[in-house]
Amino acid sequence: MDFAFDARTEELRTRLLAFMDEHVHPAERVADEQRAELDSPWQTPRIVEDLKAEARRQGLWNLFLPGTDHGAGLSNLQYAPLAEILGRSPRLAPTATNCAAPDTGNMEVLAEFGTDEQKKRWLEPLLAGEIRSAFAMTEPEVASSDATNIETRITRDGGDYVINGRKWYISGAMNPDCEIFIVMGKTDPDGADIRRQQSQILVPRDTPGLTVKRAMRVYGYEDHWHGGHAEVVFEDVRVPASNLIGEEGGGFAIAQARLGPGRIHHCMRLIGMAERAIELMCRRAVSRTAFGKPLAQQGVVQNWIADARVTVEQLRLLVLKTAWLMDTVGNRGAHTEIQSIKIATPRAVVGILDQAVQLHGAGGVSQDFPLAELWASARTLRLADGPDEVHQRSLARREIKKYL
Repeated sequence: MDFAFDARTEELRTRLLAFMDEHVHPAERVADEQRAELDSPWQTPRIVEDLKAEARRQGLWNLFLPGTDHGAGLSNLQYAPLAEILGRSPRLAPTATNCAAPDTGNMEVLAEFGTDEQKKRWLEPLLAGEIRSAFAMTEPEVASSDATNIETRITRDGGDYVINGRKWYISGAMNPDCEIFIVMGKTDPDGADIRRQQSQILVPRDTPGLTVKRAMRVYGYEDHWHGGHAEVVFEDVRVPASNLIGEEGGGFAIAQARLGPGRIHHCMRLIGMAERAIELMCRRAVSRTAFGKPLAQQGVVQNWIADARVTVEQLRLLVLKTAWLMDTVGNRGAHTEIQSIKIATPRAVVGILDQAVQLHGAGGVSQDFPLAELWASARTLRLADGPDEVHQRSLARREIKKYL
């Protein structure tokens, strides 16, 4: 692989970095102030819509969809360094450019598996940033790290499907702009193939029987910037059979197709979080004095910064290799690398953020710096899209299989 970015990537990086410096970073404090004045913490501050309009004007919109005519048409390798830049401000930058989860994964599902009618009704307004969406998979009563455990039922009844189940940590569901849920449940709970029991279906938010019960906290944060993470109950929710995505029994395969790009997007943004942590560490180290000399001259601080730089460079190369493989041999061919970055990146970035918090002392755990919130986000990604142990198990079995 060629380690140099191509001309289009370099041009977009330059424009995106300027957009971040001129618009996104200055908006962070303003967004906090505006949110404090809103009637509901789940409403979107005005400045976010201003950022979205500016991003669209500059052509920094829907950068994430590889190889399609829906977005910028970038490859995964081209998008990787852009997602890293967005990760420096995870509150605002992904939303401002319409590259925020869970909408990105939902748009990918609709683009690949949706019918023309589904694309017209839901994909187009999502691509335009006019609505938001949620992906309802995780459940509180079962180990959802094994998707075959899902208990929500999707039952055919004439020309409709009827949905019953309870979901939680459904990202984006508290956002009042969230108008559509992609729900995963079982259409054939007794089927012989446990990976053909599940299906995915579109459920509009205003469908009778769908109740968003409460917001779930993540390390004490309600995560207003991402539309929260909700507990959602489906009680005899009835939707037309035409709302089914793909075919009956295709839900597990669709979930795997959705999560592959989602995992690499998270890892790309995590590297951006780590880069911001290193920047904050260095600024702190040169501006503070302890025990008679600047923190920048303390050996332990120098070790932290040096180790962080080495770690980030290693992670970036692995993520870029994974993106390149996804482009050249497909997600299945990049299976080992996707799992590798999902294991390595959150774990390492949590460590870097933890040292950045330590270097900032009391400020590191306060709201005056972004580090505590970034740490909570990175730590959560050791669970999201499959916990470390699931990926380690699968990766080890693939390695051992070579010797059997």
